[in-house]
Amino acid sequence: MTTFVDRVELHVAAGSGGHGCASVHREKFKPLGGPDGGNGGQGGDVILVVDQAVTTLLDYHHSPHRKATSGKPGEGGNRSGKDGQDLILPVPDGTVVQDKAGNVLADLVGQGTTYVAAEGGRGGLGNAALSSARRKAPGFALLGVPGGLQDIVLELKTVADVALVGYPSAGKSSLISVLSAAKPKIADYPFTTLVPNLGVVTAGSTVYTIADVPGLIPGASQGKGLGLEFLRHVERCSVLVHVLDTATLESERDPVSDLDIIEEELKQYGGLGDRPRMVVLNKIDVPDGKDLAEMVRPELESRGYRVFEVSAVAHTGLKELSYALADVVAKGRAAKPTEEATRIVIRPKAVDDAGFTVAREEDGLYRVRGEKPERWVRQTDFSNDEAVGYLADRLSRLGVETELMKAGARSGDGVAIGPEENAVVFDWEPTVMAGAEMLGRRGEDHRLDEPRPATQRRRDKQAERDEAEKEYDDFEPF
Repeated sequence: MTTFVDRVELHVAAGSGGHGCASVHREKFKPLGGPDGGNGGQGGDVILVVDQAVTTLLDYHHSPHRKATSGKPGEGGNRSGKDGQDLILPVPDGTVVQDKAGNVLADLVGQGTTYVAAEGGRGGLGNAALSSARRKAPGFALLGVPGGLQDIVLELKTVADVALVGYPSAGKSSLISVLSAAKPKIADYPFTTLVPNLGVVTAGSTVYTIADVPGLIPGASQGKGLGLEFLRHVERCSVLVHVLDTATLESERDPVSDLDIIEEELKQYGGLGDRPRMVVLNKIDVPDGKDLAEMVRPELESRGYRVFEVSAVAHTGLKELSYALADVVAKGRAAKPTEEATRIVIRPKAVDDAGFTVAREEDGLYRVRGEKPERWVRQTDFSNDEAVGYLADRLSRLGVETELMKAGARSGDGVAIGPEENAVVFDWEPTVMAGAEMLGRRGEDHRLDEPRPATQRRRDKQAERDEAEKEYDDFEPF
């Protein structure tokens, strides 16, 4: 049964926003007290959070579909709907988030590091929020926006200070077992270790982690053995340690050729050329192993390697090795900044960016794409003529109608707003003015009017003129 999983595909869905409410306040002797529909609640986000207590992605292997809760709809009496709860997904330290194409979305290192994998949909505005001096009694509300959907790949790269690399049965697991309190599986046959082992070592005042990479053989970087599956776990290490078997029974192998082969595989994998290296000649408790170690040590040192002769079985040379590793780890930590500055990427919009695009497709259909138009369409209740007119006003003020004319659209041409799989398509009829101006004053109910002094009427007129210049999207408090 699988107990260690370091790569999963996860399907996440954020919560949808609640619908706004269209309601009119009524009480005794005042049957039309004005709009009082509340806003819908915000949908919950799906958030990945690094948790040191989590060491595997096994839970997501068994349950790859995760969804946050949606916001509740608004109610009358200016009662807003309850926001949906965020879904918190704990992941191991060192988890890399990618899209299905392999593009890195986030690299999660450090306790508490977060990444919003899917954003919750915004709640729709109620008619109380949509009311104004010129639209006193809206008979509609905005719908909630559906939550974001995303398919992501989670890939775990072990966060260790020291990585042990070498052929199967070179003694990597034995070294970890005697240097730390880890208890990996140890046997005298190849590929005993099927998952990376991680141990904690204390040497003086330095505490560091040590991990091994199972299954490195010639061709590992191309997928042979288990190397390609686990080479990612050495990417974050401070130092690479070659564990070489000096007592191998295979006549075609020797420590120097083993080192050359493993180095070539690391080179083919890439990204590890700047890591300091050490060499451990293991199994010197065997007489032939001791002799071979003394023979190859001068050549390895001439290449610039720091060489240690050890025996995991006899516990020989382990203290010197652990303190040498601690010294390299401490120097690596000192070279890194204690606090990394937060990197903020600012991508300002171009001065001529209208916020949407209009393109004519091969079949003659005009497609409108843009964050605002697509969101507005999703918020519109097309069974309500007033809501449709409000959408027309917003699109006209944004300049969509003008751009359609520039693109060559004519009366009766098909226009689609949104992507192919989820678009609203209609036959376009150009207008001279937006719907509200043509119909008079949409959303106004003269039964709500009361006699006003001349001064108040002038103020209201000025307020209407000022409001007419505003972008309708300004009414949304998000």
